[in-house]
Amino acid sequence: MIDTVVVATDGSASVQRAVDVALDLATRFDAEVHALYVIDESEVDGSPEELRDELRDALEEKGQDALDAVRERTDRELVTDVREGRPAVEISNYAREVEADVVATGTRGRHGEHRFLLGSVAERVVRSCPVPVLSVRQLA
Repeated sequence: MIDTVVVATDGSASVQRAVDVALDLATRFDAEVHALYVIDESEVDGSPEELRDELRDALEEKGQDALDAVRERTDRELVTDVREGRPAVEISNYAREVEADVVATGTRGRHGEHRFLLGSVAERVVRSCPVPVLSVRQLA
């Protein structure tokens, strides 16, 4: 039985199919849906110190936009959260916290053009998440 579905989004076009699959899965099982956006702390920490607060604010706004995009794709109740940290770690921790039954993620996100196979975040989530991970490939 699937009672809780977490969908990890970075707001990219490639994750939209994963969002659709996660929402369909949740509908079929009448499951609670959580959408999660993670601000990559390495992006913030790697920027000049005087720009970090501004960058963090911009990334949080981008995260809210990504979560709003998920919200627009469903009429189901949606729990959302924006976190900051290492994306794969935060996704896995969030899945534990909400006792998720499955995590859905796209296989290519912001850094997809530089990766083979799943992509760095998706691959790390598959390897570290305590619950099953549904990795959804973007169709051409």
